[in-house]
Amino acid sequence: MAKPRGKVANLIGHLYFQVILGVLAGILIGYFWPQWGASLKPLGDAFIKLIKMLLAPIIFGTIVVGIAGMGNLKEVGRVGIKALVYFEIISTLALAIGLVVVNVLQPGAGMNVDVTKLDTKSLGAYTSAAKSQDAVSFFLDIIPSSVVDAFARGSMLQVILFSVLFGLALSQLPDRGKTIVNLLDAILHGLFGIVRMIMRLAPVGALGAMAFTVGTYGLRTLVSFARLMAGVYITSLAFIIVILGSVAWVSRVSLWKFLKYIEDEIVITFATCSTEAVLPRMMLKMEKLGCAKPVVGMVLPAGYAFNADGTSIYLTMAAIFIAQATNTHLSLADQLLVLGVLVFTSKGSGGVAGAGFVTLAATLASMDKIPVAGLALLLGVDRFINEARAVTNLIGNGVATIAVARWENAFDEKQADAILNGKVAEPSNKP
Repeated sequence: MAKPRGKVANLIGHLYFQVILGVLAGILIGYFWPQWGASLKPLGDAFIKLIKMLLAPIIFGTIVVGIAGMGNLKEVGRVGIKALVYFEIISTLALAIGLVVVNVLQPGAGMNVDVTKLDTKSLGAYTSAAKSQDAVSFFLDIIPSSVVDAFARGSMLQVILFSVLFGLALSQLPDRGKTIVNLLDAILHGLFGIVRMIMRLAPVGALGAMAFTVGTYGLRTLVSFARLMAGVYITSLAFIIVILGSVAWVSRVSLWKFLKYIEDEIVITFATCSTEAVLPRMMLKMEKLGCAKPVVGMVLPAGYAFNADGTSIYLTMAAIFIAQATNTHLSLADQLLVLGVLVFTSKGSGGVAGAGFVTLAATLASMDKIPVAGLALLLGVDRFINEARAVTNLIGNGVATIAVARWENAFDEKQADAILNGKVAEPSNKP
């Protein structure tokens, strides 16, 4: 009789189970008491802000410590190029898959929406942000106006750039550099200790985020856009199983075991719609899995800007959905143009709030074919679709880190097998 109780206690003690309870409680509160649910938004926002305050120093410390140990500019450049090549291939494939699926399912067909009657007041913030997004400004923005500004803003790409340069500089100071590297390594231990404390609040953050979503938009929104939602969720699942599963297989890692390994992070990401909320834990887990520290430090954070697989699937599906719903005819050439434009614009909105809408607005405006006002159709359902996007992005970047580490011969296969097969204790939250 003691065994069942032990199993129940063990289950309750798991973070993913506690987060699931928070999600269910949030759905119930949002549905039965929508005003109260909407007012709980600060709980989710506070949890994500607590994690975000640690991202810049953790990314900085991880990259500097890793690269200082690597000590070779060629190696750093090689890892970066391999990561970008991988990101471009996989994200373009995701865009193409989304385009094919939306044409097969036709989720917007028959809606016959009159764009002149759409309420576009809420689109102002997204369309104005889209105007400032172009290739030149994106690349210039990678260079911070000052180091302090990069850390203050929490700009991931700017922090990565400075971290790589600082790590390379320290690698050229073998004696004095070691002192700074050892100090940063000790600081990382403290930062991950803070992460461990903050993660105890994940169930509360999940409750607040889900209560706000359901309370604000209502479950009825799901019925109206069921075909689009089903299409995105099914396509994302198929992408994870087929494409990412194939990459994992080539890397000689079981996708299923890897998903089991990061189950806490998947549930938290689903509940909060934020991959940033679990970035510190993902960096730690990827290192423990056998990926070299400098590879993890460069590939995983950079993937948040350049390798958003779930967002890529959604972008082509959403663009064509708007065309279908507004009876905008698109030829094959038009659709291929959408795909081509998104290959570039999808890389220009990393780190921008409402990145999906900013990217869509920029894409539709540049084509002058699909009405930008049609974005108003997606405002209500976007939050519910965002869960699938975020989880797919998370898994995609985890697999990308393994693939690049394997490609770079910086992956400890024996350590990965031992951890994924439960032959060693699961990693603690220490670097």
